[in-house]
Amino acid sequence: MEKDLKEKLIRRGGDDQQEEEEEEEETLVKKILVEQKKLWVVAGPGIFTRFSTFGLTVISQAFIGHIGAAELAAYALIGTVVLRFANGVMLGMASALETLCGQAYGAKQYNMLGIYLQRSWIIVFSTSVFLIPLFVFAEPILMLLGQDPSIASTARTISLWFIPLIFSYAFSFTFQMYLQAQSKNIVIAYLAALSLSLHVLLSWLLGFKLQLGLAGVMSSMILAAWIPIFGQMAFVFCGGCPLTWTGFSSRAFEDLWPVLKLSLSSGAMLCLELWYNTILVLLTGNMKNAQTAIDALSICININGWEMMISLGFLAAASVQPVLSGIPLGVLLGFLIGYQVKGIWIGMMLGTAVQTVVLMIITWRTDWDKQVTMALARVNKWFIRPAAASEEDPNGIIAVS
Repeated sequence: MEKDLKEKLIRRGGDDQQEEEEEEEETLVKKILVEQKKLWVVAGPGIFTRFSTFGLTVISQAFIGHIGAAELAAYALIGTVVLRFANGVMLGMASALETLCGQAYGAKQYNMLGIYLQRSWIIVFSTSVFLIPLFVFAEPILMLLGQDPSIASTARTISLWFIPLIFSYAFSFTFQMYLQAQSKNIVIAYLAALSLSLHVLLSWLLGFKLQLGLAGVMSSMILAAWIPIFGQMAFVFCGGCPLTWTGFSSRAFEDLWPVLKLSLSSGAMLCLELWYNTILVLLTGNMKNAQTAIDALSICININGWEMMISLGFLAAASVQPVLSGIPLGVLLGFLIGYQVKGIWIGMMLGTAVQTVVLMIITWRTDWDKQVTMALARVNKWFIRPAAASEEDPNGIIAVS
């Protein structure tokens, strides 16, 4: 009897332990599902926004491809060489806003988000002015880089159409980072969907129905780029962000140099990513039958970039720098071995694989506790006075410029 009782007690204890483990597993699964839901609430609109925004370039390329091979090659050269170079600079200069807005919002310094937004406008808009000569003198620049003269001549006309697009980036990049810091990216997603739909309709209507050709497609792209900006302005200025936008302020002209330095440092990796494809297209332009080679590679790069928007939707910034390994491999396979465009593409994939391995090693070896300490020190530098905490706020969080 005593033996049976002990056996039953032991079994019961084992059953309790098993039930506890099952409950822990269920709790873990629930936590994962909850976190996944939170992730998709933020990442879903971000993915769609990036997908739609990048889609403007892809759709424009598709319509221009029906106009002529020379126009397609010229558009590809301007889009992947001149525009991507300028895009890297503009996005790099705007990237500091993402860091500053995220830290300010986390520290509940809501009034500072509007100030940082205005400071970023000043810096990025000034940068766009300095980039205008790249588009005005696109033909001699491309000729200097060894591109085909006939393609460079056609690119001269197309490059001028991109100037309004560059100025749109000054507001588009900054508004997106400002709104995403407040988890208001659903507004950006709706406007991006409207922009993409209008671009498809207007490109067909202006480019083919009204037979305006290249001018019609480029006009459609400019309108599609500016429509979301006007919508974002209306949302912010008309009370969509009451905590963070209190109107224009002269404080935006203060402390521009620290923001500029942060912009330069935080944008270096973004420039490397975007300029990598620029170098690939320039190499392709020196091959035999450059027009066809540029057309093929640019289409592949744009499709690949469109797919990459899904991954970038999960990330605030992506550091993809396969330059050191990918470009030499592309030159070796494309020119010395004779694989042409296929060699350039294989080199890019191998370079990306090397970069992925390197980033995995860096992630594994990084001291994340130290990174948290560094982030806290950065927040203290920007938002907390070194003096004693104020009587109103025992935590010492005080809004400073």
